[in-house]
Amino acid sequence: MNTEKTHIYFVPGLAASKEIFRNINLPTDKYVMHIIEWKIPGEKESMTDYAKRMAIEVKQKDAVLIGVSFGGVVVQAMSEHLTLKKLVLISSIKCRSELPRRLRFVQKTGLYNLAPTRFIVNAKDLTRFAIGPRSKKRLELYNEYLHVRDKVYMDWAIKNMVSYNRKKPIPGIIHLHGDADMVFPIKHIKNAIVCPGGTHIMLLNRAKWVVNQLNKIVTNN
Repeated sequence: MNTEKTHIYFVPGLAASKEIFRNINLPTDKYVMHIIEWKIPGEKESMTDYAKRMAIEVKQKDAVLIGVSFGGVVVQAMSEHLTLKKLVLISSIKCRSELPRRLRFVQKTGLYNLAPTRFIVNAKDLTRFAIGPRSKKRLELYNEYLHVRDKVYMDWAIKNMVSYNRKKPIPGIIHLHGDADMVFPIKHIKNAIVCPGGTHIMLLNRAKWVVNQLNKIVTNN
C-alpha cells in the first residue's frame, strides 16, 4: 500500500497573501500543502525569470501546482521549469483568447503602461482592481487577504496580467472556474470544470466545492 503523501503547492491571486487559502482544508493523511508567497520582482524582470525564482520553491518532483487568478498565469510559466503531477488553475485563464474583451483592448493599445498603480494605496482600491467593482460584500471579504502593496510588484503584475499572450493552453492543464466570475467571464473560458454560482473569489466562499474537486483531480491518475 502506497502511503506517500502528495505535495500540493499553491500560488495566490494578485497581491493576495497565504491567508486566502485558509478555507482549503485538504486531508493531511494524503496531502502536504505548501503556499508560495509573492516575491518582489525586479522592475524589468521577465515572467520567465520570475517564474524560475518561484519554481525553486517547489522541492518535490511530481507535485501538484495550483494557481489562483494571476497566480494561475504565473504557475503556467513555472511549469516550464518543473516536472509536475498536475497543473491546476482556479479562477484564471489558460490563454490570451480567455481574456475579457476589455483587457484584450488594453493589451492591444498598450494602455496598461499607464496603469495608475501609484494611486492604488488603500485596500478598497486594490480589492476593486483585483476582483472587479461588483459586490460590496465580496469586496470586504477579499479585502482582508490583500497584503502585497509594493508598487514595483503591482506595476509588474498588472503588466503581466494584461499582456498575457499565451496562444494555446498547456496540454493536460486543469481549470476550475465559476460561472458567475465577473473578472474572467465564463463565456470566454473553454474546457473548465464549472462551479455553479462560483464567483472570482469562490476559493473563499465555495471552498468546499473547490476541495472536493481538488480531491478528485489529484486522485485521478
